[in-house]
Amino acid sequence: MLTAALNHFTSWKQSLLPSARPHFKQFLENPLPEYVPPPTTEEKLEWVDLAIIDMAQADTPEGCKALAKEVVQAMNTQGFFYVINHGYTIEQTRKMFRIANMTFDGVDSEGKKKYTGKSPAVYEGYKPRKTWKIEEGVTDEIEHYNINHDVNKISHPNALRPYLDELDKFARHNHTHVLFTILRLMATGMDLPEDTFVNLHAFNEPGESSGSYPRSAEKTNVYLKGHSDIGSITILWSQPISGLQILSKDGVWRYIKHIKNALVVNSGDVMNLLSGGFYKPTIHRVIQPPKDQMALERLGVFYFAMAADHVKLVSVQGGVSGSEEAGAPTMSDWRKERTGRYGSGSMKPSQNEGKVEQEVILGVTVNEYN
Repeated sequence: MLTAALNHFTSWKQSLLPSARPHFKQFLENPLPEYVPPPTTEEKLEWVDLAIIDMAQADTPEGCKALAKEVVQAMNTQGFFYVINHGYTIEQTRKMFRIANMTFDGVDSEGKKKYTGKSPAVYEGYKPRKTWKIEEGVTDEIEHYNINHDVNKISHPNALRPYLDELDKFARHNHTHVLFTILRLMATGMDLPEDTFVNLHAFNEPGESSGSYPRSAEKTNVYLKGHSDIGSITILWSQPISGLQILSKDGVWRYIKHIKNALVVNSGDVMNLLSGGFYKPTIHRVIQPPKDQMALERLGVFYFAMAADHVKLVSVQGGVSGSEEAGAPTMSDWRKERTGRYGSGSMKPSQNEGKVEQEVILGVTVNEYN
């Protein structure tokens, strides 16, 4: 997806069709602006020590078996891991961030309003700041632009239209190369056929796996309370602003360090349900960055993977009764309920745990940590 600007320009020129001329003209008049990543922090922070999964080793059966053990170990200790050698160069990744930044800087307020998501239960289009309730009297400062893995499912702002082919390649790369490799390693780690989880996440099935480009202003101490992700696997393209923390097993919040051109990967609630609790999600949050980064904006590029909409969220290992399976939510049910309720203020204080808020959604207890 992320070819250099010259190659992108050349491909447009060589394959130009009459129907593409408006986008081509716009590309010439409004070339993709440069984006300079902010510097990393120089403050001494408490970093979490995450495993590094080298995807280049997944090319052989022996390498896959070794990586599967590393993934299981990583998921059982920290719940997050880095991925390197994922198939994109530094220049390709940099261009992806340029496109993400232009999604905000290249679209005016009226354009953002026009393409704001129409339903809280579906992640599509812009999500403006101050949509989610963080705590009493405090709302979020995060602006999102979300694109379904089928990038043509909805229309997009004019500024993005010249890059839809690249966004499509980006979605396919994340899904069929990165996600599928991770899912195969996780299945192997459970001694299951390697495509067990892959078959539940087919790219062409109806679903809501999506790319997300969030940008946050630095106004509150906590941007996202401690939570687990709602989907299967979250793929974060590492960026320099420190603010993402995980809740370690010793109860300490620790920062995740930026590694240039690496991915930060974690599993969510859906993987927990599909694996029968073998891959439990790790609680994480996003807080205000350190002082030397406080005046900088945090630009992120994510791929949130979910199972196909029809998939029943029950253990793939079996042992589930017919009545239990019949009563289990589908991916579509779970996604709509979780996304529709997030940030709505519907959580209630836990009766048993301090600083924890809870609610039961489709029979599953969901926690948030203050």
